[in-house]
Amino acid sequence: MKRIDLHNHVIPQGVVDAVLADQATFETRIEGEGAARRVVRKENSFPLVPEYYDADAKVEAMERKGIDISVLSAAPPTFYYWTRPEIGLKIARLHNDGIAAMVARRPDRLRGMATLPLQDVDASITELERAVREHKFKAVEMQAMVNNGQLSDPKYRPLFKTAEQLGVFVFVHPNWWCTDMGLDKYYLINMIGNPLETTIFTANMMFSGALDEVPNLRFLLAHGGGYVPYQIGRFRHGHSVRPEARALSATSPVDHFRKFYFDCLTHNPQSTRHLIDSVGADHCVLGTDSPYDMGDETPIANLDRVPRLTAQEREQICCRTAYALLGEQP
Repeated sequence: MKRIDLHNHVIPQGVVDAVLADQATFETRIEGEGAARRVVRKENSFPLVPEYYDADAKVEAMERKGIDISVLSAAPPTFYYWTRPEIGLKIARLHNDGIAAMVARRPDRLRGMATLPLQDVDASITELERAVREHKFKAVEMQAMVNNGQLSDPKYRPLFKTAEQLGVFVFVHPNWWCTDMGLDKYYLINMIGNPLETTIFTANMMFSGALDEVPNLRFLLAHGGGYVPYQIGRFRHGHSVRPEARALSATSPVDHFRKFYFDCLTHNPQSTRHLIDSVGADHCVLGTDSPYDMGDETPIANLDRVPRLTAQEREQICCRTAYALLGEQP
């Protein structure tokens, strides 16, 4: 049984080089040398460890965590949706080509997913088509919000329809930046802000009618789906009693809920048990969030701590759901 990680981040060398060459445009600094290098943008910083850009280092980290295959996605701080469209497209192409190069270095252990310049929908469609055509990617990563706007906005519908036609799934990852809600201390911007952003995205997609237009498009939500699995009953009740909640979609949120997949990165075995009971193991996958400190260094051991986990559920979460999303055979 393979163990497949669908939530694993990189910053390819081409992206590192682009930022180093123009730190003013990207409003990002890379400080220090060697093992002490750090990426710094505003108040956020993190170590630029080799696992971000070196395929062999990535596989070494996977070995430590008991992971056989990782699907690589862009690190959220390097989405750069706020830059000029031409810069956004440049950095997306560097990401996609760099991820493809890492996969080519270790094709037995790595897979890739695309990232897009979401500030420009037309450019995003073109780049997604290129990434699928040239690199055979089976997934695309999108931030849950784009420059404080929602992906449920009708302007994104052509992009979602393209993803549906191409047969890729959408990995939705938050990158919360708002600090005016009492989240400016204690790292709450990540601990509360990130799952909240995912929840806001999911609710807007459900209630806006966006999901009705792409009935076969699959979404994978990071960090256990935020607060959605715990609050889906409230969504259902609100849709049944409030006219504004059902104004744009007659479909119950419970029915929409079945279109979503979830990684098991909850940091709590009982929470993961609730997730499995709510959505089914066939909608759950492994996710380490490597190499961030909010990730999971022992994903297999933590999965085994889930109460009443059956052998069938374990196999489904470790690989079978991931294979189904990737269109691969076990």
